[in-house]
Amino acid sequence: MPTPPFPYRFIAVEGNIGAGKTTLCRQIARDFGSRLVLEQFTDNPFLPPFYQNPERYAFPVELFFMTERHKQLQEELSHPSLFENGMIADYFFMKTLLFARNNLQDDEFRLFQRLFETLNSSFRKPDLLLYLHRPIPVLQSYIVKRGREMEGTISPEYLGQLQETYFEYFKTAVDLPIVVMELGAIDFENNKDNYRFIVDCLNRKYASGVTYVSMIKKIGDG
Repeated sequence: MPTPPFPYRFIAVEGNIGAGKTTLCRQIARDFGSRLVLEQFTDNPFLPPFYQNPERYAFPVELFFMTERHKQLQEELSHPSLFENGMIADYFFMKTLLFARNNLQDDEFRLFQRLFETLNSSFRKPDLLLYLHRPIPVLQSYIVKRGREMEGTISPEYLGQLQETYFEYFKTAVDLPIVVMELGAIDFENNKDNYRFIVDCLNRKYASGVTYVSMIKKIGDG
């Protein structure tokens, strides 16, 4: 399936936990030679205790994520010649603030936001943000399927809160093209037609703001 590189040098793929972000990024990097940036979430020592006791460990878990994401993206974005076929990442830096807003108490969040704004002030935004949207029950089934022990306590309420946080952000993001893709339970990893549909969508040019695309309506849940 040749043709890309895409009309965007830097694509970030976002979505709720279990939506398939990393899977999609790996496929695109493999097929089109894009530079691949994957979040190293397993290196966060505060993540397992956070899932057990979120109130106690929310601030250190978010602070660790922020510093690690910043370090990784700063290194990648400082060498633009290294991603001639584009770069695709399974997160974007604003995710840091969205998760913090969802997880921190108000006083903690105000402090965290000041730190975030300092780090984010000179950061390049993605040229396109693709958000993979799936219903909460589908996310839960995917989380169970991949079998990460520390994710076993994630509740549907928490997934719902994260989803709302993303969509609240989309209402204010007017300086960035965002494609919200409704996937339902559609499999793009093993279905070439479904995967090709996503690739075709990434080859289009979008205006700033949110564009909604439904794969369910276009292809059907197959």
